[in-house]
Amino acid sequence: MTIVLGMFRAAAVAACVCLGLAVTEAMADEKPLWEVGAGVTVLAFPDYRGSDQTRTYVLPIPYAVYRGEFFKSDRDGVRGILVDRDNVKIHASVGASFPVDSGENDARQGMPDLKPTVELGPAVDVTLWRAAPGLKLSLRLPLRFAFTVERSPEYIGWLFSPRLNLDIDNVGGMPGWNLGLFASPAYGDARLHRYFYSVAPAYATASRPAYDAQAGYNGMEFLAAVSKRFPRFWVGGFVRYDTLAGATFVDSPLVRTRGYFAAGVAVSWIFGESSQWVNERD
Repeated sequence: MTIVLGMFRAAAVAACVCLGLAVTEAMADEKPLWEVGAGVTVLAFPDYRGSDQTRTYVLPIPYAVYRGEFFKSDRDGVRGILVDRDNVKIHASVGASFPVDSGENDARQGMPDLKPTVELGPAVDVTLWRAAPGLKLSLRLPLRFAFTVERSPEYIGWLFSPRLNLDIDNVGGMPGWNLGLFASPAYGDARLHRYFYSVAPAYATASRPAYDAQAGYNGMEFLAAVSKRFPRFWVGGFVRYDTLAGATFVDSPLVRTRGYFAAGVAVSWIFGESSQWVNERD
């Protein structure tokens, strides 16, 4: 039961993060201060980065948007705005991963399960180029610290993943359809890489030698996401490709594939919104 509840907590965060990445609001518009709703998402993810086993999740997700001056919850995620200038923003960043039952993963048979994780930390967004209407190129610099999601959370290391992000509103001349594209290398410390990719001597086998993962390059991620806000509901989807070629842990026996796809779609019904409207810009 603990694993199941943990999976739902981590999956809800992961769904919101993955469906929110690279998809932004319009550049300047009058919108309700808050909106609430609920929906469902279907996600196809590998057990972990480098796993050759993929699972499909069908999960309920909340839809909650808040467009406050210092606190925001929208398709870019939940964040507190610490600094907001024309071309520079500093805010909080969040990420997550699913749990893994090692008994159901061929590469990890006999090893401890992987707990669901949550990643928290600051992020700096720098606008590099902007063209009206609704075209923006930005550099995002999130540094996140990862913790397991369990009764006694454990700190498992940090991850730095700079990303080049292109946002396009009304893509292809279709009003309301927003497209986001990004490319992101990542770098992690030894503690994070060891959590996912090390094999202690006690768990070594003839086909799974002992391995000690080190700090350094974590791989490259490419993502494309689309979304549209209709009067009473919101739809979105993404496809992501990860490559671990050149990663410091690529020779781990737990890495069964160096490249893979992940994808997801979601729909949320909006059943309430604020009577107060605010002028929002990205």
